[in-house]
Amino acid sequence: MLPSTILDDARPESGDSRVEVANLPGGAFLEGQWQTAGMTLEVADPQDGLVVGHVCVSTAEDVKRAIGHIHRHLQFADWPLRARREALEKASRMLGEQAERFAAIIAAESSKTIVEAEREVRRCMETLRLSAAAAEELAGETLAFEDSLATGNKIGWYSRKPVGIIAAITPFNDPLNLVAHKLGPALIGGNGVVLKPSGRTPLSGLALVQLLLESGVPSARIAAVISGPGVSEALITDERVDLISFTGGPVTADRIAAAAGAKKILSELGGNNATIVCPDADPETAAEAIVAGAFGVAGQNCLSVQRVYVHISLFNDVLAHVVRGTKSLKTGPKLDRVTDVGPMISETEARRVEEWVAEATAAGATLHAGGKRRGAYYEPTVLTDVPSKCRVIRDEVFGPVVSILPFIEVQDAIYAANNSDYGLQAGVFTRSIDQALAIADKLHVGAVVINETSDLRIDSMPFGGFKKSGVGREGVRHAVREMTEPKNTIINLGEPPR
Repeated sequence: MLPSTILDDARPESGDSRVEVANLPGGAFLEGQWQTAGMTLEVADPQDGLVVGHVCVSTAEDVKRAIGHIHRHLQFADWPLRARREALEKASRMLGEQAERFAAIIAAESSKTIVEAEREVRRCMETLRLSAAAAEELAGETLAFEDSLATGNKIGWYSRKPVGIIAAITPFNDPLNLVAHKLGPALIGGNGVVLKPSGRTPLSGLALVQLLLESGVPSARIAAVISGPGVSEALITDERVDLISFTGGPVTADRIAAAAGAKKILSELGGNNATIVCPDADPETAAEAIVAGAFGVAGQNCLSVQRVYVHISLFNDVLAHVVRGTKSLKTGPKLDRVTDVGPMISETEARRVEEWVAEATAAGATLHAGGKRRGAYYEPTVLTDVPSKCRVIRDEVFGPVVSILPFIEVQDAIYAANNSDYGLQAGVFTRSIDQALAIADKLHVGAVVINETSDLRIDSMPFGGFKKSGVGREGVRHAVREMTEPKNTIINLGEPPR
């Protein structure tokens, strides 16, 4: 059994109330069994380095065994659609009943405050519910033989069938809901799935696997392997894997694509999202949304607001409101309900952000708030006058940093927003619906949010972007389509009666 650990800091901070991380039955799941040997990989709280659990260090041989077991099961064992739907519906209900436990696990192993963790649990319930409802996506339709040259008294239809085995590779920043966004659509589609959660935050994903098994998912339809030597390569190169669903960075995605060969790949690869504030916008409303969108989960969010282009007539006003709002945020312990910003996932990542900000200020950027690091904590940071060559503008910061930049003509803001290798989402603030739609039409991104920032997603929408932001679309119904293929069935009725 995974030992239960009391998160008890010898030097508790004010308002910090430690909780117990509930037991899990093992540190990996393969061949229909929980693995309890080799649980030597420590899972630590990034806030203070305290170990909150142990999981297995998986091997390439574990991956082969996991895939082989699922592959054999798919050859002969049926799992009817109704049973799949009922299992996911039950999982959503069970998650609601165990919401406190799951929120505690998320907050213990990740960067999220307890409030953010509770929000993620609610979203995961929705994702599982939507996955069950997506059963209707598998219905298909009849083929139009009567309107074809190939009539000859034939009838036919197509339905959507599972692609086979899916490799699901997930990141640390949403350790529960992003796992559900892969497992839910894969399972309702009738696939088998091998999960590889982030080695930094594996407990949430393993807890979800446990919940799915208890809700009725067959043990031979699912496996979970953890980071270890050769694990990723074994998973993505195995010929029995039919589709890879990956959320992470574009460099890793390129390596996966090169190694995987002729496999279907779905990838969500982040962004350095822009928001445009037009001259007719309300500066205080825009600033409030910018602060909320830039610093949630310590900026470790693919939809985080990173670049803000403000019309010069509002620039000083918006900047003042953003700086004031940023300085009012409380950075502190995750379990304190008044905390707004918790730690980053590691001190190494916080040091990286510190280096990027130092690079920008050395190049002439002005620091208005934040810019200080304490261990894994990095204070919410506001910059202006940032040269476009700097990484805080050019790349995805994935940390609590926002850059505010002025523009004179709207077309210049559109050009600057599009001048990126990424194209995930963007926000536009304006009172003019005509201007809003005109700008939205010109932004080369997967979603444009009017009178909000880029930091908005519902779990049913098609989610993904252009350019380096990814390939394909998530969002439950859309992922189900990606994870299934249409299969035609055609009947030759022979000669018609005379």
